[in-house]
Amino acid sequence: MDAGEYGQVFEEERPRLVGLAYRILGSRADAEDAVQDTWLKWRLADAEAIDNPAAWLTATCTRRCIDMLRSAHRKRVDYIGAWLPEPIHTPVGHVAAENHEMAATLTTAFLLMLERLTPKERAAYLLREIFDMDYAAVAEAMELREPAVRKLVSRAKTAVGSDAVRHVAPLERQQELLAAFQAAVTEGATAGLTRLLAEDIRVTADGGGKAAAAREPIEGREAVLAFLAGRLHEWWRSYRWVEAAINGQLGFILTDGEVPIAAVTFGFDAEGRTSDVFIMRNPDKLAGLTALARH
Repeated sequence: MDAGEYGQVFEEERPRLVGLAYRILGSRADAEDAVQDTWLKWRLADAEAIDNPAAWLTATCTRRCIDMLRSAHRKRVDYIGAWLPEPIHTPVGHVAAENHEMAATLTTAFLLMLERLTPKERAAYLLREIFDMDYAAVAEAMELREPAVRKLVSRAKTAVGSDAVRHVAPLERQQELLAAFQAAVTEGATAGLTRLLAEDIRVTADGGGKAAAAREPIEGREAVLAFLAGRLHEWWRSYRWVEAAINGQLGFILTDGEVPIAAVTFGFDAEGRTSDVFIMRNPDKLAGLTALARH
């Protein structure tokens, strides 16, 4: 296999590897690093001795991601305020070659749910339950025995519990929510938004110690409405609002000129009510949305 063929095989697998790495790590930048490390190992591998390049690349990328996630969890102990995954731009309902169900596993709510798991549980759960690999293939990818993988997946499913966080509201409901949310913040008009919110709705903001953000979640419909029409109205009414597809759903990017200063995504319950508002303020995690914000 010459250099061109090496590259072609890898590029065919790259979208799937990036999707896997992002779901494991919750960071597009880290996912790209993991995939780049996988590429470097692939270039040095003896391709003629590899029967299944896709499986080899998946295994190599998974192991690298597990190592990176362990390191990230240690660093996250000192993280200031709430931690949220890095928002990414995704076409709504169809991400690259992925179907709607796969896109639902990119939502902020789903990625936060995965935070309940250990790195190995997270990788095993994703490979088995989301990427539909059989237990033998997962065991090979993770260099474990199959019974151990079955235990990891079982523990992960128990920890995850209900898959309600994988609910994605119909596009019409998402559009209705966006219009009502923007009116609540920019005009202080909350009447249209109230009926769309669950009673136990929660607002979580990530400033990472680098931008102003609520350190603790704001919970309950009345408290959230007061926050949106009060403090956010005061802070955000002068910013430009850009509707965008973020993590498989509609959301907002707020900009000051061409610089994104916030990204807003939402979570929904089984009845289609808004259960979460996720606000990203950390400028490091907003950098990947700069080009999208400009358009």
